[in-house]
Amino acid sequence: MIDTPSDRRARIAAAFGRADRYDEAAGAQRIAADALAARIATAPLPPAPRILELGCGTGFLTRALHDAIGPARWTVSDIAPDMVDRARAALDIEADYRVIDGEAVDPALGRFDLIASSLSFQWFADLPRAVAALTARLDTGGLLAFSTMAADGFPEWTAALAAEGLSGGTPAYPDRAALAALAPLGFRADVQLADIPQQQADAATFLRRLKAIGAGTPAEGYRPLSPAALRQAMARFDAGPRIVTWRVAYCLISG
Repeated sequence: MIDTPSDRRARIAAAFGRADRYDEAAGAQRIAADALAARIATAPLPPAPRILELGCGTGFLTRALHDAIGPARWTVSDIAPDMVDRARAALDIEADYRVIDGEAVDPALGRFDLIASSLSFQWFADLPRAVAALTARLDTGGLLAFSTMAADGFPEWTAALAAEGLSGGTPAYPDRAALAALAPLGFRADVQLADIPQQQADAATFLRRLKAIGAGTPAEGYRPLSPAALRQAMARFDAGPRIVTWRVAYCLISG
């Protein structure tokens, strides 16, 4: 059976919906959200900007942005209904909480001064098309700001796999140049890369954390490792410093 983009989005939404221990495992996500909010806070937004957040999760970016920029008119969304419910329950922020697929934002929602997202765009099936569509939903002078996984992330885990002659299921994330090239005609892109190293008790803990945050969906077409091969890679990782580095790109695309 051919796996369509909508099938994959449904699997991703279901995985995040099951991530009921997200906050406990999402250390890198919290750091990335705070860093993105700090970058957005330096942008020339109007008073009480109209904001659309995509992939809100449990509200890391929502809270950080609220603290950084003050009053705003919020639409807070995620592709997973359970995540929207968790954000609504966790945040003391008046907002329009909605289930929205970031690759299919309804034009009827209108235009926004800021469209923001932290560590969700890496799940998009067609990132260039999505960025073009989202910038078209910006008001004059608006800003699309997002963090996303960048090329060469998780180098320690990738090295452990390679040492055993194995490949991982991590998708091929874009590099800085590819992300900068996403800016449509008439827009400019500011792309900065940063590493977020995270100490791990062992490989099993790292893999459990990925599952706990709903990030266990592999690259399209990836065939999972056999249990024996996975154990070999885990042993190789455990023999090292037991650090996993998230390589994150912070992208601000403005008109």
